[in-house]
Amino acid sequence: MAAKKMKRYRCTVCDYVYDPMRGEPKNDIKPGTAFEDLPSSYVCPVCGARAKIGKSAFVAMDKPSRYRCAACDYIYDPERGEPKNGIKPGTDFEDLPDTYVCPICGVYAKIGKSAFLPIE
Repeated sequence: MAAKKMKRYRCTVCDYVYDPMRGEPKNDIKPGTAFEDLPSSYVCPVCGARAKIGKSAFVAMDKPSRYRCAACDYIYDPERGEPKNGIKPGTDFEDLPDTYVCPICGVYAKIGKSAFLPIE
């Protein structure tokens, strides 16, 4: 997936973060959709920032350094990697295989890569 080079965007009205790795499946926006590729009619799904604001209510964010499992709060840190699981230190989250699962709860709860949230 090309999401590696795509930036996340934050709504300046309510702080909602659009993450291209996750997309917004409930709004028919597939994972891997860059913010720039969203339609001009796109509005914040949380606060509805629109009218004169629209997409300009969003500002680009820096690349996250770590990712947190939404189910168990495990943190994947690229600097650390997961040597026990064959993931070398320095492996970016985006470079993990699509079959990656949370090493804490993923095997049992089927929590995969899409359940991880970027954290600063």
